[in-house]
Amino acid sequence: MKRPGPWRSLATRWADTGLAAKGLVVVAMPLVILLTGVAALHLSSQAEVEAEEAVRRTFAIQRDIHEVHALLAEAASGVRGYRLTGRDEFLAPYRKAEALLPATLDRIKGAVRDEEVRDRLARVDRLVIKKRQGLAQLAAMPGAGSPDGVAARDIAEALVANKAVLDGLRAEIDAMQRREAQLLDARRARADAERRRFLAVTAAMALVGLLGSLAAVQLLFSGIVRRVRSLERDAERLERGLPLSTADEARDEIGRLARRLVEASTLLRTREQALREGEERYRRVIEGVRDYGIFALDPEGRVTSWNEGAQRIKGWTAEDILGQHFSVFYPRELRSGTPKHLLQIAKRDGRVEDEGWRVRQDGSQFWANVVITAVRDEDGALRGFSKVTRDITDRRRAEDALKAARAEAERASLAKSEFLSRMSHELRTPLTAILGFGQLLDMDRETLAADQRHAVDQISRAGRHLLGMIDEVLDIARIEAGGQALTILPVELEAVVREAVALTEPQAQSVGITLRTGPLATGEVLADRRAALQILLNLLSNAVKYNRPGGVTEVSMVAAEDRLRVDVRDEGPGIAADVAHRLFTPFDRLGADRWSGMEGSGLGLALSRGLALAMNGDVLHRPNLDGPGSIFTLILPLSGPEADPAHQADARSQ
Repeated sequence: MKRPGPWRSLATRWADTGLAAKGLVVVAMPLVILLTGVAALHLSSQAEVEAEEAVRRTFAIQRDIHEVHALLAEAASGVRGYRLTGRDEFLAPYRKAEALLPATLDRIKGAVRDEEVRDRLARVDRLVIKKRQGLAQLAAMPGAGSPDGVAARDIAEALVANKAVLDGLRAEIDAMQRREAQLLDARRARADAERRRFLAVTAAMALVGLLGSLAAVQLLFSGIVRRVRSLERDAERLERGLPLSTADEARDEIGRLARRLVEASTLLRTREQALREGEERYRRVIEGVRDYGIFALDPEGRVTSWNEGAQRIKGWTAEDILGQHFSVFYPRELRSGTPKHLLQIAKRDGRVEDEGWRVRQDGSQFWANVVITAVRDEDGALRGFSKVTRDITDRRRAEDALKAARAEAERASLAKSEFLSRMSHELRTPLTAILGFGQLLDMDRETLAADQRHAVDQISRAGRHLLGMIDEVLDIARIEAGGQALTILPVELEAVVREAVALTEPQAQSVGITLRTGPLATGEVLADRRAALQILLNLLSNAVKYNRPGGVTEVSMVAAEDRLRVDVRDEGPGIAADVAHRLFTPFDRLGADRWSGMEGSGLGLALSRGLALAMNGDVLHRPNLDGPGSIFTLILPLSGPEADPAHQADARSQ
C-alpha cells in the first residue's frame, strides 16, 4: 500500500482538525506574523535609534573638544594679560577653565567609544594637565604688571613652554576632530542605512502579514465553504428523498455532520420504505375487513375511501359512493341534523360514538354502531374523519328479546311475590284459629288422655312451625318487592351479639352443644337492630342444629377497615364445595335427606342475606380451614360521617 506523502498527510491532519482549532490557527497566524513584524520593527527602530544616538554623541564630543580648546586658549590669553597688566580680572578666564575643564573632560571620556579617539583623548588629557600646571605657574610668578614680569627669563621660558604645550594640544585636538568627523560620516551613513532598512522591513512585514492573513483565511474558509455547499446540496437531495453520495472522510465537525446526513438519509429511506410497506399492508387489511365498514370522510363529510366491509354492510360499491356525503346512510328524517351534529362533536372532542338505524343502498335498514374520529395533521389542522360502522342488528334484536324476557320475569316475580303475600295472609287466618284452639285444648291438659295431650302438642308445634315459615315467606316477599321497612341507626353490635347468644343458649343446652363467645371487637354499626338480631339468631340456630353431637359453636367479632365482621363457627360436617353456591337460594334445603329430622323451610339464609344487603352489608360462607365445620359471617358497615339521613334513606330503599 502506498504511503501518503508529507503534504497529503499534513492536509489530512488539517482536515481532521476541529473547527475551533482551525479558527484558532486562522486567528493566531496573522497575530504571530504581526508580533514578528512588530519585533522586527522594534529591532530595526532600536538600531536606528542607536545610530542616531551615535551621531548625537559625536556632535557632543566635537562640541566638548572645541570647548576644551577654547577654555585653554582663553585661559592662556587671560594669564598673559594678567602678566602684562597685573590686573586680577584677566584671571577670570583662567579660573573658569579650571572650573569647567575637569567636568568637560569627564563628559568626553564617557562619550568616547572609538579606541583611537580614546588614545588621543588620553594624550589630550595629559597635555591639558600640563597646560593647566604651566598656566598656574605663570599666574603664581611674581612681578605681574611690571616690566620684569614679562621680560624675565624664566617667565619667557614658561610662556614658550606653555605655547608649545598649547600647540601640541591643538594638534591632538585637530586629529581628534578629524577622527570624529570620519566617525560622524560613518555613523550618519549607518543611521541612513538603518532608516532605509526600517522602512524596508516595515513594508515587507506588512506585505507578509497581509499575505499570511489571506492565506490563513483561504486555508480555512475555502475548504469550509466548499464542504458547506456540498452539505447544502446533500440537504436538498435529502429533501427530495434522493440518496446521498457525499463521502467526507474528515473527522472535524463538518465531516461528522456529512456522515450524519448520509446515515440520516439511509435511515429515512429505510423508514420510508417500511412506512410505505406498512401503509400498503394497512390498506390491504382495511380493504379486506368484511365485518366492519371502514372508510374516510373529508372535512365536509364526503366519502373519500371505501373498504370491502363497508360495501358488504351498506351495499354501495366504491364507484357508487366515493364523493357523496355520508348523510345518505341515514333515514330521511335524520339526514338534515344528525350527520352534521356528529361531525361537530367529533371535531370538538376528537371522536364520537353513536348507535341507530342506518339505510342500505336497497333501502333496507339495519341497526349500526358508529365511531367517527377526527383526523388532524401535526399542526392540529383538521384533515377529515375516519368512520367505522358495525352492523349490530342481531345484537339489537337479542337485547330487545332480553329486555322483553326480563320484563316478563319481573312481572312473574312480582306476581309470585303478590301470590306469596296473599297466600301468607290467607293462611295466617285459619292458622291463627288452629293455634288458638290448640291453646284452649292445652289449658284443659289435665283432663286429656296421654295420646290426646301428644296430639295437642303436635298441633301446637306444627302450627308454630307453619307460622314461622309464613313469616319468613312474607319477609322474603317484602325484600324482593323492596318493601322491607328498616330503621338504620348506629347500633352497638357487641350488645346485639351477646343478646343473640343468650337467646340461643337454651336451644344449645337442649341438644348438648357448647355455645362459646370468642374475642368481640367494640364499635357501632349502621344497622336495623331488630334485623341484625334476626340474622344472628338465624346463624346461631343453624350452627346449633347442624353441629356434631357435643360440638362447639363459637361467636367472634373483629374490625376490618370500615366494617365489623361477626363470625359464627360450628363443628358440623360442613357444606360440600359443589353445592355451596346454593346456600342462599330460597326454599333450597341442602342435605335435606341427611337432616330430615330438622325443622326448616330453606328461607333462613336467603332472608338473612337479604336483610344484610338492605343494611349495606352481607352474609358470607367459607369452610373452616382449621377443622371440620363451616363459618358464616355477618358484615355490617361501621358508623361514621356517612351516617346521615340521606344515607339512611338509601339503605332503607334497598
